[in-house]
Amino acid sequence: MPHPRNNAAARRALWAMLWATARKGFPAMPVTLAELAQLVGGTLSSHEHLEIHGAATLAVARPGEITLLDSTDKPQRATRTEASAAVVPRGVLPERLPSIQVDDVHAAFAKIVLRFRPLRAAGPAGVSSQALVSPTARLAAGVAVHAGAIIGDEVEIGPGSVVHSGVQIMAGCRIAENVTIFPNAVLYENTVVGPRVVIHAGVVLGGYGFGYNVVEGRHQLSAQLGYVEIQADVDIGANTTIDRGTYGPTVIGEGTKIDNLVMIAHNCRLGRHNLICSQVGVAGSTSTGDYVTMAGQAGVRDHVHIGDRAVLGAKAGVPNDVAPGAVMFGIPARPEREQKLILAVEARLPEFRHQLRAVQAAVARLEARLGPDENAAAAA
Repeated sequence: MPHPRNNAAARRALWAMLWATARKGFPAMPVTLAELAQLVGGTLSSHEHLEIHGAATLAVARPGEITLLDSTDKPQRATRTEASAAVVPRGVLPERLPSIQVDDVHAAFAKIVLRFRPLRAAGPAGVSSQALVSPTARLAAGVAVHAGAIIGDEVEIGPGSVVHSGVQIMAGCRIAENVTIFPNAVLYENTVVGPRVVIHAGVVLGGYGFGYNVVEGRHQLSAQLGYVEIQADVDIGANTTIDRGTYGPTVIGEGTKIDNLVMIAHNCRLGRHNLICSQVGVAGSTSTGDYVTMAGQAGVRDHVHIGDRAVLGAKAGVPNDVAPGAVMFGIPARPEREQKLILAVEARLPEFRHQLRAVQAAVARLEARLGPDENAAAAA
């Protein structure tokens, strides 16, 4: 066999072998394109007997794998992939690449990925002998508690819920059915979690709010007598923190999805079906309506309200209430149209600077022609 450095075909073969070795954690038998088309209910363009060994995205797919083109403006990109086939929207036929046309590319491709890489089973229900569970905790049938988890006094956990290793659930927490809590999350006392909530690794629910009073020249922690309430179908991303209320709950509304590394302060009340992207910070006692979107690194001051279906752009700094349906961005956040006009003017500042210098030079020339007496008379 020629040395790979000197032979393109040999290099590709070597890469394919290394790639296959790297993916040994996902063993699967090859299937034909026709079988995959049947699996997703798609229309096959050609090569029905072509064997496919795996699935990968366009940039990293290798020979023997199937990829996806998720929009009609990307067929030209298929010429640069090493994939052997593609899942495409109906009406799209990439050059040289056998394809399966479907109505929903991402739904179809997800089925194909699962065909090659099935989800790993969560493991049997039951309490690990290496978990520490209070004798006063009440765990329903079908609950799984993994090794190293700690369940405090009078905790309630509903059926089908899974508590992974390293999770600590403190006294008095109430966890509904089919909740998943990933490793090393911490739920402070009296946290309430609704059904089908997903809490990712490192989340902290119910930590003390950042509130202090100055007493005799020293910062004294304010009351921390509240708790956190997470309503049904909420997802909370890794390392997000949600602080307890001062006297009552900090509330995350039903269906809201929170990304990684988000901070939500004490007494906040987020509405239903919000989308909160990574590194957003929401200060205390702020509330939102339903279907609000906050893009990455947006910051919201305390004691304001964000109306239904409002959108805060990336890095928006919000100092005041936001009307329903408004689209805001910038620091400070302004309505989209106003902010775009400001940015358009800012982009022309170098040009305006040159124009100002030209005007100043012209004025200087006129003053020189007029002389001091005429300049003084004009000024008067």
